[in-house]
Amino acid sequence: MTDMTTTVPEKSFLGHPRGLVICFLTEMWERFSFYGMRGLLLLYLTQHFLFSDERSNVIYGAYIALVYIMSIVGGVLSDKYLGQGKAVTFGAILLVLGHFGMAFEGEGSRETLITPAGEFEIVAEGRDNRRQLFVEYEGETRRVVFETTNFATLGEARIAPITDEGTGDYVIERETRGLVQNICAVAGLACAGPEPTTTLVLNGERLPVTESGGKMLVAQNGQELPFEESSETDLLFLSDATAADTAAVATFPDGSYKTEVERQALYVNILYLSLALIITGVGFLKPNVSTIVGDLYPEGDPRRDGGFTLFYMGINLGSFLATFSCGILGVLYGWAWGFGLAGVGMLLGLLVFRFGQGWLDGKAAPPDPEKLKQRVFGPVTVEMACYGSALLVILVSISLLIYAEIVGTLAMIVGIAMFIYMIGYSILRLKGAARTRMWAAVYFAIAQIPFWSLFEQAGSSLTLVTSRLVDTNIFGWSVPTPVFQSLNAGFIFLFAPAVAWLWVWLAKHKWEPSTPVKFAIGVFGAGLGYLVLVGGMSSVGAAALTPVIFIFAIYWIHTMAELMLSPVGLSAMTKLAPASLVGLFMAAWFVYSGLGNALSGVIASAAGAETVGGQIVDLAGAKANYIQVFSSIGYIGMIIGFLMLLVAPLVKRWMANVDAPEAALKADAASG
Repeated sequence: MTDMTTTVPEKSFLGHPRGLVICFLTEMWERFSFYGMRGLLLLYLTQHFLFSDERSNVIYGAYIALVYIMSIVGGVLSDKYLGQGKAVTFGAILLVLGHFGMAFEGEGSRETLITPAGEFEIVAEGRDNRRQLFVEYEGETRRVVFETTNFATLGEARIAPITDEGTGDYVIERETRGLVQNICAVAGLACAGPEPTTTLVLNGERLPVTESGGKMLVAQNGQELPFEESSETDLLFLSDATAADTAAVATFPDGSYKTEVERQALYVNILYLSLALIITGVGFLKPNVSTIVGDLYPEGDPRRDGGFTLFYMGINLGSFLATFSCGILGVLYGWAWGFGLAGVGMLLGLLVFRFGQGWLDGKAAPPDPEKLKQRVFGPVTVEMACYGSALLVILVSISLLIYAEIVGTLAMIVGIAMFIYMIGYSILRLKGAARTRMWAAVYFAIAQIPFWSLFEQAGSSLTLVTSRLVDTNIFGWSVPTPVFQSLNAGFIFLFAPAVAWLWVWLAKHKWEPSTPVKFAIGVFGAGLGYLVLVGGMSSVGAAALTPVIFIFAIYWIHTMAELMLSPVGLSAMTKLAPASLVGLFMAAWFVYSGLGNALSGVIASAAGAETVGGQIVDLAGAKANYIQVFSSIGYIGMIIGFLMLLVAPLVKRWMANVDAPEAALKADAASG
């Protein structure tokens, strides 16, 4: 008799384990729901609930930060108890509930104009840049607009109106710093070059403007007079509600009117609950789908990288489709349609995953099924306790969304504590290359913070700028603002293969940049994108709309920057962290990602504008503020990127022998 072993051939799809199809579709629909809702969220907060720009941006930043941070809980519970299959299923159920919850919008917040002529309730029609405001005045429907007139004053005397283009009875001329001087100014350094100057041209006479004691002064007739620019935004009710250029039947000067907002408490609470369900659902689903993909391939399987490439294509496909479909439905037909479609997408993802369990070949099973049946107390089993922990995460998330201002501080405290622990561990427990590799891992975890704080403006301040200050008319179609968020995914489809080929070509010629250099380029690019947008905003009049090409430009630059940083970040962390601390370093990566996203909300809130009914009151003033904030973060991002480039050789030395055999790494670590 001869012993014979029968090997069951692997069931595959296009050369990969067929379970990859299930993971691809599950993640695609999850990202479809996530980005579909994300594209509408800022507009929904500012236009439906009538939160201020500052409040809306802080809520958004807290929400995105918590999505990353709470993923730690789902990852730990799945690894120890639930297994990836149960965790993904539970997370998908929470996501379906959260996205459908967003569709319960109520009647929206009520805003009342209080004027000398009485109180008028504002009625809004349309969403995004199609939105218009109306009131009932003297028995007729009047359109509400705000008209801003700029003035200049010398002492107590107001000179004359000035138009948005800066011309009138007087002209303000400004010469700004060059690029080098701006960078030096942000860094607090003294650099050679002309200082910015301001000149007041009054009736043909050029009067230099100087600054003293925080005041602007103009020399005229032998005396120095205080000079300042100011503006007044008057409230107008137009005589013909269907036309934008008709005469006003009522005008209320700046300062003579105010507004009050009344929100429906029930639907505000539903909003917070829905966001908390999505935060918790993503935390259980997202990290575990990626884990399943890795488990489908045996160790050393050369198909693994290709499998992950296909998997990440699913992520970008979901994002690309969502911002078109959910965004267009939400803007053109109603918020509930957009959010509802996001929920339908997630429901499809849940069904695909549940009915496709057989294709996973048991790879997502719990580590110890009997452990899940053990009782914790009374009838409550370990599995029930794991699901019950989600209730705590939801309650904590709701509280943190309500008090969103503290999320950044909490993330920073946790980040500092993790930094101290990891550096302390490296000093006390490790030696040699193991210690320096851990330092490099800590560096990469922290170095991502400035990138995400700038990149994630896409869902907050960039969304509002696109909606309010950009001419989105393309070939006769006023493109809904959420559609522009698909540019990131679209550019990844187009340019990721080219970037991957570029690295291979450079590696063959031994020119490929190191991981620290790629990180530096990524952060530098995130800052550069804002300066390009600022250039576009400054190229037209103070109240003129920015050409849409500059939105394409910033998204392209940010996508190329992302390709420099994001794909190599997690890979570097897993290679550099000691084997016993990989879980901790993955948690650190998510915490610092969350901190970067929380900071994005803080930055966006600084760029906010005064609004009534979700619309800007002073267009020119809002534009000037956006330019100032975007210029600052652009230069700061570029400076940080340049500093990272300077320390890149040191970090590269810390990474020495990162691809050494595992036995050598363990021996090196044990020497501590």
